[in-house]
Amino acid sequence: METLVVVVHVIVAVAIVGLVLLQQGKGADAGASFGAGASQTVFGSSGSGNFLVKATTIAATIFFVTSLSLAIFARSQAGGSMTQGQPVVNEALLQEANNAQSDVPDLGDQAPTTDQNDVPALPGSDN
Repeated sequence: METLVVVVHVIVAVAIVGLVLLQQGKGADAGASFGAGASQTVFGSSGSGNFLVKATTIAATIFFVTSLSLAIFARSQAGGSMTQGQPVVNEALLQEANNAQSDVPDLGDQAPTTDQNDVPALPGSDN
């Protein structure tokens, strides 16, 4: 079933590209008054605009449906859980990281004390 949806998806994607390339831009209407519109008689007197717009709309709808179907297939193959994409937390590693020894020594209540004699005197001072 998934292979069929992929094949239809690719065919519709190519069809959309072709349909968009066949459509005229807004500036092409000026050339129709000088005889350039004679090649559009295959689609009738109204031209190809109406037909191509409807065909593009239908192809785009089919493309969106097949895209949604492929997303559903991919989710079901991945396990189908909404929390599946969440990061996995290994509780043992987390506990080990919390209990790990730090490289920084813990001085606890001992604050480093400085003695006045430890501080060098500035040159020219009387201290």
